[in-house]
Amino acid sequence: MASIRLDQVNLVVGDVEASRAFYARLGLDFGARNPEWDAHHISARQGAGADLDVDLDSTAFVTDWDRGWPGGTGVVLGFKVGSRDEVDRIVSELSAGGVAVQQPPFDAFWGARYAVVSHPDGHAVGIMSPVDPARRGEHAPPS
Repeated sequence: MASIRLDQVNLVVGDVEASRAFYARLGLDFGARNPEWDAHHISARQGAGADLDVDLDSTAFVTDWDRGWPGGTGVVLGFKVGSRDEVDRIVSELSAGGVAVQQPPFDAFWGARYAVVSHPDGHAVGIMSPVDPARRGEHAPPS
C-alpha cells in the first residue's frame, strides 16, 4: 500500500466557538480569528513538528466537503497520501473491497484531492493528497 499517515482530526461540532474555547483551555492554539470563517471552520496544528491538524467544523459546513455525511456531530480521521492519484487508487481499492464511500474523490476547493470512506462502524475516514496551491478555488462559508 502507498505511504499513508494520520494527519488530521476533524471534529464536526454544533458550536464552533464553544468548542474553540474548550480546546483552547486544553492548550490548542487556533491562531488569529477570521470573522468570515470562525463560525464554520478553524484549525490548530499539534505536535513537536506540527504533525497533526485539528479542525473544528460546523455541522453546516461538513457537507461542503463530505456529501455523504450522515448528519449531526462526529469525528473524521484524516490520512495524508503522497499524490492525487493515490487518493483515487486507494478509494477504488477500498470500494472494491466493500468499504462504503461517503464522498468520492474530488478536487477540493482548498487544493487537495480528497475523499471520505466509512470505517466498518460508520466513522468517517478522509484520504487527502498534498495541497496544490494552483488548484485552490474560492469557497464561501455556509450562510
